[in-house]
Amino acid sequence: MLIKNAIICDVDGERESDILIENGFISKIGTNLSSEDSIDANGSYFMPLLVDTNVRLLDSTLNSKNIKNLSKEALKGGVGHIVLNADSTPAIDNEVVLEFAQHSLNSLDGAKVDLMLNSLKEDMTLTDIAILLKKGVIAPYMSTIAKNNLAIKIAQYVQMYDVTLFCKAEDNSMINSGVMLEGDVSSELGLAGIADLSEILHVSRMIEIAKYFNIRILFKSIASPRSISLINSAKKDGVNVSCEVSLHHLVSSDEACRGFNTTAKLNPPLSSTADMLSLQESLKNGEIDILTSLHQPSSPVNKEVAFYDAEYGCESIEDILPLYYTKLVKIGLITISDLIKLTVKNPANSIKQDSGTIKVGDKVNAMLFNPESISKISNKQSLYNNEELIGKITTIFQGKNITKF
Repeated sequence: MLIKNAIICDVDGERESDILIENGFISKIGTNLSSEDSIDANGSYFMPLLVDTNVRLLDSTLNSKNIKNLSKEALKGGVGHIVLNADSTPAIDNEVVLEFAQHSLNSLDGAKVDLMLNSLKEDMTLTDIAILLKKGVIAPYMSTIAKNNLAIKIAQYVQMYDVTLFCKAEDNSMINSGVMLEGDVSSELGLAGIADLSEILHVSRMIEIAKYFNIRILFKSIASPRSISLINSAKKDGVNVSCEVSLHHLVSSDEACRGFNTTAKLNPPLSSTADMLSLQESLKNGEIDILTSLHQPSSPVNKEVAFYDAEYGCESIEDILPLYYTKLVKIGLITISDLIKLTVKNPANSIKQDSGTIKVGDKVNAMLFNPESISKISNKQSLYNNEELIGKITTIFQGKNITKF
């Protein structure tokens, strides 16, 4: 198949070209290519499928139906590879659950799905990290509710198996006492707040562990600018740490919780407006390594209730590329190449995979994205319901498989 008049977009920039795909691989890139089977892209972007390593299933329930539905939804949003969060129900913390989950990954017709393991069991003892890693789990996940002795043991396994530790920085005593960010908005709404110190304290602690054991740590869904500052200072000192931030925390603040809007009840909680703007500056300055949809879908019965009782999270993955493009690229915060670095290259690197470029010889794992198309979100479980988006995915190429929307 020949794709004519496309604009190739990858981490190396943008260039107009034709792309010839044969047997699921890119065989030629150039101008005036010919083939009997062709698509006129009409200036659409030809770009890699996204990688998202912070995604949850519906109601965090691990079953075959939810995995298959998520795989399809992710592909609609331009995501070709997802890594499921490990703190599901049941959690991926033993061989039985892992084998059950792996069996559910067979014959998916959407995004590729990989699994991470939960390093801590419900009783706060260690899982069989070595066994689960050997059986195909992509990375270990740890919440900093783990005590120091357990965090050190987990670090030793990470060092031994040379993987990236996915780390959620949070303080158990603080997160259990609140439902949104502690601040003016929580006070006005009469809701218990969570201080951003909950995250900052444990980012600092885990940086020291990363430095001591010389391991890689990816801090998941960071919400505080102070945490970003600590992580970047550690990078300059040679510590192998990186940070991930969700789209929501870059473009929405705790003001979205007004009216007791449960779609704005997220984990971690949305930051103040001042901190949101600081996060945007960090994005522009290249201080954020990875972006995520932080897709945390819940059934209406768990969201359409009082704010205090509502589950955390909102739906976003089905619209994520148009959302990134509309809210980050079109307004000039980042370029399309920056976006690909943050949503393809860097998250793929965190799981020891190489992605982010379009070149001859590669198995095709890309999409056509029309940057001129306008659409509207119609999803009550989305933080962006009824908003207009710029850009639409028209075709997905996964090896020999082609999906049109």
